[in-house]
Amino acid sequence: QVQLVESGGGLVPAGGSLRLSCAASGRNLSTYAVAWFRQAPGKEREFAAAISRSGRRTYVADSMEDRLIISKDNAQNTVYLQMNSLKPEDTAVYSCAAREIFTGYNYYYTRRSDYDYWGQGTQVTVSS
Repeated sequence: QVQLVESGGGLVPAGGSLRLSCAASGRNLSTYAVAWFRQAPGKEREFAAAISRSGRRTYVADSMEDRLIISKDNAQNTVYLQMNSLKPEDTAVYSCAAREIFTGYNYYYTRRSDYDYWGQGTQVTVSS
């Protein structure tokens, strides 16, 4: 079973950047597809970005596609989310999630129900 721990959140001014990390332990992320979700106060958790087990395919939510980059470093057992041009509406708790993949190494998944393992999240606050 994989355990996930997010880090890299914090307070940043509008227009700034952050890189979030999702570090895994217990299992190697090389066999998992991973995604980032976010939950703003009073709102439901929403999909942000996903990466396939192979790391060759990624997908970013339409509303954020010009500002987010997701990447996977199997040697570091970590998935990253680079966030640029941050806006106050990006303020949320960002969580990573993982799903072990046995077939379909190039598929990514965007629904919360697709994932079995979740981290506790890291707070991102963007000031105006």
